[in-house]
Amino acid sequence: MKAGINLERRNALKTGGWLGLLAVAGLIRPGAASADWLKAAFAAKTIGEALDAMGALIPENSSAIQITTPEIAENGAVVPVTVDSSLSRTEQISILVDKNPTMLVASFDIPEGTEGYLTTRIKMAQTATVIALVKVNGKFYRASKEVKVMKGGC
Repeated sequence: MKAGINLERRNALKTGGWLGLLAVAGLIRPGAASADWLKAAFAAKTIGEALDAMGALIPENSSAIQITTPEIAENGAVVPVTVDSSLSRTEQISILVDKNPTMLVASFDIPEGTEGYLTTRIKMAQTATVIALVKVNGKFYRASKEVKVMKGGC
């Protein structure tokens, strides 16, 4: 029976178990390098700082990006936002609000082969411009819309 034991398989399972344990303990963090730019972008206090942290120095306006928000938000704590990018190979969609305490509100990586479409709810402190920033092949494009907020949410 001893000859029937596959030691290579057993060692692979042991190694996988240890790697899983280290990942759960937080010692291995996938995407740790990308976390640095996210941290800087979410900490930015101006639109320019947020764009710089994201690597989007001068995003080009694009009519291929549709941003849908209410013109008047009754409650800034729950403002629905839909972004639809018809640009092919959309890699990332981010939402920024120019008068929020934190400019970058949300950032989503879009898997290859997926439509560049998302719907979410964001918080807004006051009447401001909502900016949809779309990354395609390493280049950034934008669309924006002003939303009037009746009651602040931040």
